[in-house]
Amino acid sequence: MTNSALTEPEASSRAPRRAHPAVHGAGAAGLALGALGVVYGDIGTSPLYALQTVFAIDNRAVKATPGDVYGVISLVFWSITIVVSIKYVIFILRADNDGEGGVMALAALIRGALGSNARRTALLMGLGVFGASLFYGDSVITPSISVLSAVEGLKIAAPSLDHAVLPIGIAILAVLFAVQRWGTHQVGRFFGPVMVLWFAVLALLGIPQIARHPDILKALSPTYVVSFIADHPYTAFIAMGAVVLAITGAEALYADMGHFGRPPIRRAWFAVVFPALVINYLGQGALILHRPSATENPFFLLVPNWARIPMVVLATLATVIASQAVISGAFSVSRQAVRLGFLPHLTIRHTSTRESGQIYVPAVNWLLFIAVLVVTLTFRSSNRLATAYGVAVTGTLIITTILFLVVARSIWHWARWQLILTAVVFGGLEVTYFAANLTKVAHGGWLPLLIAAAVFTVMMTWQRGRLIVTARRIELEGPLTGFVEQMYKKKITRVPGTAVFPHPTKDTTPLALRANVEHNHVLHEQVVIISAQAENVPHVPLADAVTIDHLGHSDDGIVHLMVRFGFQDDQNIPEVLRSVRRRNRGRPELDIDPDTATYFLSKISIRRGKNSSLTIWRKRLFIGLAHNAANPAEYFGLPDDRTVVMGSHVDL
Repeated sequence: MTNSALTEPEASSRAPRRAHPAVHGAGAAGLALGALGVVYGDIGTSPLYALQTVFAIDNRAVKATPGDVYGVISLVFWSITIVVSIKYVIFILRADNDGEGGVMALAALIRGALGSNARRTALLMGLGVFGASLFYGDSVITPSISVLSAVEGLKIAAPSLDHAVLPIGIAILAVLFAVQRWGTHQVGRFFGPVMVLWFAVLALLGIPQIARHPDILKALSPTYVVSFIADHPYTAFIAMGAVVLAITGAEALYADMGHFGRPPIRRAWFAVVFPALVINYLGQGALILHRPSATENPFFLLVPNWARIPMVVLATLATVIASQAVISGAFSVSRQAVRLGFLPHLTIRHTSTRESGQIYVPAVNWLLFIAVLVVTLTFRSSNRLATAYGVAVTGTLIITTILFLVVARSIWHWARWQLILTAVVFGGLEVTYFAANLTKVAHGGWLPLLIAAAVFTVMMTWQRGRLIVTARRIELEGPLTGFVEQMYKKKITRVPGTAVFPHPTKDTTPLALRANVEHNHVLHEQVVIISAQAENVPHVPLADAVTIDHLGHSDDGIVHLMVRFGFQDDQNIPEVLRSVRRRNRGRPELDIDPDTATYFLSKISIRRGKNSSLTIWRKRLFIGLAHNAANPAEYFGLPDDRTVVMGSHVDL
């Protein structure tokens, strides 16, 4: 485990909060278009399978009768209105952590507000980690069910192509994951116009049916929800397990906030997405009401015969975009987990010159692709996948509501009646959804729970192991000020040259520096300890980027540099040193030649000890994760032929 990451995992939660760059950007319309292409793909394609699943559950327990149809459509409408429009778009999006969204960002906000209450903070952070783990479980199923549900339209348009559905779906998924390296900005720019067309078509398909059967508008009244539940309580309960499919994507919407910012996401929802979804669901309801056999596939049966093949193509594009929403959300959640110390350092590439949240995480992308491929080949159809869908989604919804209530109480200081009302309205609905989806656990719902349990175990093991190793590393390092004073008084032998030590902080001594002195009994003429602080802006001007600290003595050749990096700045240490040298000509202590300097990385070798800090299998897991963390020498641009790794070992 190399202790050379210049930024500490917790640094982002301590940074001063500022408006997301998108808030002040000139391209608001472009960001809204991009949001359509990335954020709303998941929830925007739910009409493909949501109502079809509702009327297929439990041996078609929900009938195509007026009472059932009005009740189901009313459930869908009010679920979207309450959970997505009110909870997420109006309230939850306000709870950003320096522009970032998602359940992990929410947990980080709480940690900052409740820092003095260690037990309560740890409990809520654990809840946030479990919510993020459930999101990963959802991220594995969403691409499969979305793409397969669209390609399965071939069964309606061209039944002879039934055998080609699975191969086509797999090929589409492979292309989707392959293009992620171009970033959500490029993907969103391409997908945005497609989604504008998609939502326009959703509305155009629904309007004729509503015009022919305007009585379907009665379903907008919540009284039909009440009567549906009162007349068929068990059927309504089971139906809610499928109705939740209409709001999948709400958490991805929040997790993707860092990619585009709050205002563009809100504009796109209220101006385009929400109206189009409501119109299409009403149209499907009207079709089912007056043609009961349409429950077989109400979405594609809305489409005229001549347009079904083109509609399959458009729906496939739209479901590819649906997958994009959870993939980019997984990238955001992974970065937040790294920053908060729940995952090892991952290679994270920024793909936009404006938006700090637009990132690509190669390891997450390909692990997700492998998992999606396995799930697709295992379940093979959207109907079978629907039995596994919903448990993770509803679990994440509940956790987000709990954490949001803590934020509202601790940070926003809401009144008690506001908290109770919010808990009853949002929490009550989501708990009901979760309970209804528990019936799916034995029929495939175990899959996202298993994935979530595995991810949760990895995150908590890394966080626990990191705390143990960090505490022991600090003991080995000792305070830097004491080390400098000791070197100053001892007048240790100095050898020609410059030694550069990447280190997270100036509070402790780099292990490589201490090891070099203790074993070689020498110190270089120039010693540069360099740390970095990540900022949520694209670039930090050089004049503001570097802070120099002589650590108490200006004549001992030991200096500390704190460097602030923007998210688009390469954290290239040799380049930083060149810039410092150019700007400080005439100051011998900063005449640092990066092309002749030697770079020392502090490495901690972790061994399984006999103490009971972690179980043996968790120790093995932590050591395996540490060995596979990103290479810091490559990340910081250090030359291979002049980089030395030194350090010590600790028992875990």
